[in-house]
Amino acid sequence: MIAADDFLAPARARGFDFYAGVPCSFLTPIINRVIGDPANRYVGAASEGEAVAIAAGAWLAGRRTVVMCQNSGLGNMVNPLTSLNVPFRIPTLMIVTWRGQPGLKDEPQHALMGEITGALLDTLRLPHRLFPAEAEDVTAALNAAEAEMARSDLPFAFIMEKGSVRDDGLNQAAPDLPERGRWSDQREGGDRPARAAVLERFLEIVPDAAAVIATTGKCGRELFTLSDRAQHLYQVGSMGCASAMGLGVALNVARPLVVLDGDGAALMKMGTLATIGHERPENLIHVILDNGVHDSTGGQATVSEGVDFAEVALACGYARAASADSVAGFARVFEDALASAGPALLHIRIAPGSMADLGRPTVTPPEVARRFQAFLAGS
Repeated sequence: MIAADDFLAPARARGFDFYAGVPCSFLTPIINRVIGDPANRYVGAASEGEAVAIAAGAWLAGRRTVVMCQNSGLGNMVNPLTSLNVPFRIPTLMIVTWRGQPGLKDEPQHALMGEITGALLDTLRLPHRLFPAEAEDVTAALNAAEAEMARSDLPFAFIMEKGSVRDDGLNQAAPDLPERGRWSDQREGGDRPARAAVLERFLEIVPDAAAVIATTGKCGRELFTLSDRAQHLYQVGSMGCASAMGLGVALNVARPLVVLDGDGAALMKMGTLATIGHERPENLIHVILDNGVHDSTGGQATVSEGVDFAEVALACGYARAASADSVAGFARVFEDALASAGPALLHIRIAPGSMADLGRPTVTPPEVARRFQAFLAGS
C-alpha cells in the first residue's frame, strides 16, 4: 500500500496534473488527494466517456492528463477511446480499478467485468499494467507508461487492485451555487434556415482567435466544405463528446471556445451540460444546431422538438442561454455571447438537410488534432 502522494507527486513532476473521472471506492484516496491539492486540477464527470473527452480537450490545450474510473465504467469509455483517442492519436494516462478481481469477494455486478478487465483493454489495443502498490515501484511504472504513450500516442491504463492506496481523507469545499443565468429569446417563427446558411454567417463573425470544435457528422463536414481553418477541429466520431472536449479546452485557454453541436449529439450526453454549468468556463459558447433529425443516417427524428435546450442549460448552471430560429437571430445571440461572460448555450432551430456538394475533411484526424493544438498554443 502507498500514500496517494507517492504516486501523485512524481506524476505531477512529469506534468500529469489534469484529472477527470468518476469515483470508485478503490479510487477514493487518489481522487480525494487530487481534489485537496491545488497543484492538481480535477473535473468530476457525469460519465466515464465524458471524462475521456474532457481529458482529450485538455490535452489539445497542452495539459498532460489522467482519467480515473471503476472498471465497470470501461463500457462507457469504449466509444470515445476507439473513435476519439485512436483516430486523433490522443494519449492519456488511465487509472482503472479492478472491481470483481477473481479470487476476491465483491458485488455480483462486478463479477464479469472483473474477469474481463484486462482482456477488454487488450481488445481495445490499449497497453496496461497493475497500478504500483509499493512506493519503490512508482518510478518504473510511470517510466513504462510514458514510454508506451510516447511510442503510440494512445492511452495507457493502470489497473488498480483493492487497497493499493491509503486513504488520508477528503478536503473539498462545498459547491458555490450560481444565480440563475439570463435567457434571450430571439425566435421569429418563420421558415427555419439551413445549417449551411447559419455556418456561413458564423464564419463571417467568429473571431480569428476563437477555437471551434464541430460535432461529428454533417456539421463538421459542412464547416470544412465552407472553409477549412486551423482554428477548427472536426470530430469524426465520439458522438456526443464535442461539448466535453470543448470544456476540456476552455478550462485551459483564455481564448473563446465555440462548440458547434447537434441535437442528437447533445441529447446523447446531456449530463455534460451539468458538468459545464458546474465548472462555468466564461469563454465557452455552446451552439446547438437543432434540425430535429439524425441527418447523417437518413433523417430519423430525434426527440428534440419537445426539448428546450436553453432552459436545460440555465437549470444546469450556464450563465447565459438564448433561443433563435433564423440566421439574423443566430448572429445577434452569438455576438452577445462573445461580448459576455459565459458559459453560454445558443439553441438554434434549423431545417433538416445539408449542402448538395457536401465534402469530407481531407486533412487526417491526427493532422487536425495537432494543427488545432498548435493553434491553441499560439498567441
